Amino acid sequence: MGEMVSYRSNGGTSEGYLALPSASNAPAVVVIQEYWGLVPHIISLTERFAEAGFVALAPDLYHGKHTTEPDEAGKLIMGLAMDQAAKDIAGAATYLAERPETGGKVGAVGFCAGGSLALWSATLSDKIVATAGFYPVLPWERMRPDWSGYSGKAAAIHCSEADGTSAAEGVQLARRSIEAAGGDCVLYDYPGTKHAFFNDDRPEVFDREAAATSWARTLDFFRTKLG
Repeated sequence: MGEMVSYRSNGGTSEGYLALPSASNAPAVVVIQEYWGLVPHIISLTERFAEAGFVALAPDLYHGKHTTEPDEAGKLIMGLAMDQAAKDIAGAATYLAERPETGGKVGAVGFCAGGSLALWSATLSDKIVATAGFYPVLPWERMRPDWSGYSGKAAAIHCSEADGTSAAEGVQLARRSIEAAGGDCVLYDYPGTKHAFFNDDRPEVFDREAAATSWARTLDFFRTKLG
């Protein structure tokens, strides 16, 4: 089982849920929440990454707040201060890179709103060299990413059919920008899927086959890029 930890965040302190693998010198990954907050699904997913051999940390971007109500979740994500989120994510990457169990390279993965934040994260921290975004939905204008930070880095984007597949303009903008910066970007489509198809706490949208395929692809991606 993991635990809540505190870590330095650009002069301040942030908290997150940390899960450790059994092996040392492991790759590390920042796990970024959906708009619900640091809920049990994200905690269990952080544990799954640890079981798969990663040092995993899920920063608490809402600093203690979370919800199961869509209206409240919408208010929380709209109220998220992007400058603070950037500090929390970059600080989490530095914390992971400096832990004795890791080899120094860090990835970031996120879902829904967190999918956009995960893709953004490589522009925030030199430590983050590979990102995986599941059905990213936050408009890039909220983050104003400096895509040049992707030089020599890599991204994978998992796209649902309900969100417009990989043809969606936001996904294509990210791909073009990452590749123009000298990074690699691979897009995956999952036909017939709804938004949040990976979230097994939401049976109305969960797609077992797509979730299994995207999980395997994500693990392989991070093992290749962070190994």
